[in-house]
Amino acid sequence: MNKSILDEKKHIHMIGIGGSGMYPLAQILHAKGYYLTGSDNNETETLQAVRNMGIPVTLGQRAENIEGADLIVHTAAIMADNPELIAAKQSGVPVLERSELLGIVSSWYSDAVCVSGTHGKTTTTAMLAQILHTAKIDLSAFIGGKLPCIGGSGCAGSSDIFVCESCEFVDTFLKLYPDISIILNIDADHLDYFKTVDNIIKSFHKFCELTSRTIIYNGDDNNTCRAIEGITGKELISFGYQDTNLFRAVDIAHMGAQTAYTVMKGNDILGRITLQVPGEHNILNSLAAVSVCDLLGISFEAVAQGLAEFRGAGRRFEIKAEINGITIADDYAHHPTELTATLKAAKKMHYDRIIAVFQPFTFSRTVQHLEEFAKSLAIADLAVLTDIMGSREKNTYNIYTRNLAEIMQNAVYFPQDEQAVYTDERKYQNFEDVCNYVIANAKPGDLILTMGCGDVNKIATMLVKRLTAMQETQI
Repeated sequence: MNKSILDEKKHIHMIGIGGSGMYPLAQILHAKGYYLTGSDNNETETLQAVRNMGIPVTLGQRAENIEGADLIVHTAAIMADNPELIAAKQSGVPVLERSELLGIVSSWYSDAVCVSGTHGKTTTTAMLAQILHTAKIDLSAFIGGKLPCIGGSGCAGSSDIFVCESCEFVDTFLKLYPDISIILNIDADHLDYFKTVDNIIKSFHKFCELTSRTIIYNGDDNNTCRAIEGITGKELISFGYQDTNLFRAVDIAHMGAQTAYTVMKGNDILGRITLQVPGEHNILNSLAAVSVCDLLGISFEAVAQGLAEFRGAGRRFEIKAEINGITIADDYAHHPTELTATLKAAKKMHYDRIIAVFQPFTFSRTVQHLEEFAKSLAIADLAVLTDIMGSREKNTYNIYTRNLAEIMQNAVYFPQDEQAVYTDERKYQNFEDVCNYVIANAKPGDLILTMGCGDVNKIATMLVKRLTAMQETQI
């Protein structure tokens, strides 16, 4: 990729500007002084946040939207037959896929910290950003979820530190220029692209080879350890629970939603960490952040303070409301491992019952992990399943929500008629059906947890509105 392609560019047009990978880039480029325009097909809170930055946004994707741009960027989710993308490629103006632009941005910084792993990337990147912000470091960041302290999911600062979430899907992280890399874990996911776990490990190995200085890795994860085999010329720093790791978490205590532990570096005690986000997985996520900050010379006191102030990134066990004793939360978990970690964390909290509202994402993942999904969702007291969100795929797998519900003991599912052709309006009605069912069955003391990486968070918003309205009528 030509790293100088942004030189002398003034007007950048972003197709799909409301996407989770485009919004932080828009924030960074806007802060750097580029004139941006954008388009998207769906009205969202993120799209309104883009408008609030003063960026003109068009709803609906049409050829004329690209007029005046001297660089055009699109998300990977934009189909080849999209009229705006077709016009862009015919215009003679340079066209980049989002991950290519992110790679160029990462090359601007001498301390690019790239956070990778199958699970926990957004949370760990957000933890790092929170710590650095609390430590008064003027950082730049690219995060897959919103973080209140930076006013969104991206920011551009004056320091040389760039904290960047780095996704392995279709090898997009191989376009980055990492100076310090984190590998949180490696699990079977995106098998529609990678085919085998061995291929995933090979990609992470390539990611390690791209790293210029230091690799910080989960020494307790076998696949991660395989990925760093044969890596030379880099500093290797391990974290985990086992004594063989340089950074370790010991003396762990769970206190409702809070978790506390002591950090060991070798034989030295660095101090005590208190987290406001639950779960064993978040101990490891935070330990990875501690390891990076130690490398960057951030004091342990500042690290502990930043983690104590961290309340989670958007859509990561995000508490939306508590109404009449019913708590509504939203989480991005969409892989069985993530569902298991989130639901186990919820089980350790004070709720009487856990109602998991799950939206399966992509037909291929649902087929490949059907049994694992059933096992994960069995942790909840009740699982309410929406239709599968196909996203970039067509249902050539002949898989439906019914197939998952039928192998579970604690599930109900919507829609009942999987053969119907659902328009956007009917899909919304599906969410109405789910909302009606959950409200009819929820009781004080319950946690309603919407889960998935699609638009299932809209159900959480609907539930809050409905329950609030019901509460007001009772007053």
